[in-house]
Amino acid sequence: MTVTSVDKDLDALTLTLIADLDARLERVWELWADPRLLERWWGPPTHPATFEQHDLSPGGTVSYFMTGPDGERYHGWWRIDEVAAPTSLAFTDGFANDDGTPNLALPVTTVRVRLSERAGGTRMELRSAFASREQMDQLVEMGMVEGLSLAVGQMDALLAA
Repeated sequence: MTVTSVDKDLDALTLTLIADLDARLERVWELWADPRLLERWWGPPTHPATFEQHDLSPGGTVSYFMTGPDGERYHGWWRIDEVAAPTSLAFTDGFANDDGTPNLALPVTTVRVRLSERAGGTRMELRSAFASREQMDQLVEMGMVEGLSLAVGQMDALLAA
């Protein structure tokens, strides 16, 4: 299994997922940088993602939707804050309305991805920071921990291909 730990820090209002991947750092970066590869793992298996816009440059935007088993679409967006390929990425992550505009009724998180070399592969740390305990609780209750773990768990097969 790719995911080695998921830590909820209620004091720091963060959720940190650690994954150890059996691939070189540059190959893991491609799973973020290539929207067609990102589509194959970003959503959990039951909710595959389709990326409509993918600009991984500072100030750039990413828009996508996940399609549930019933055909329902769940839209999301990222605003890219920092990029240091192939080792880090920081973005603001939010939900979107059907027309792609941000849905400000739902929480927004700040996400930082760090990739580092480790013996035999790459360690990925994905840290989500929340504005409040209420927002953190809301996203955890919506299945963020399970969904993210299942999504990242799909990376192994992509990296082995």
